Amino acid sequence: MAQVKITQVKSVISEKQNQRDTLRTLGLKKIGQSVVREDSRQLRGMIRTVNHLVAVEEVD
Repeated sequence: MAQVKITQVKSVISEKQNQRDTLRTLGLKKIGQSVVREDSRQLRGMIRTVNHLVAVEEVD
């Protein structure tokens, strides 16, 4: 299965609580921090919730 690299590029200050919680669930705490996760439908839904705060790229 493909993997996805997610990098936080914007701050969560003044964002809704559910978006803050979603970033925490993804494992992101600071701007510039990256995580690699297995691609799934649930992950894509979380990314869609915070797409204005993160950058996403596919990793092999």
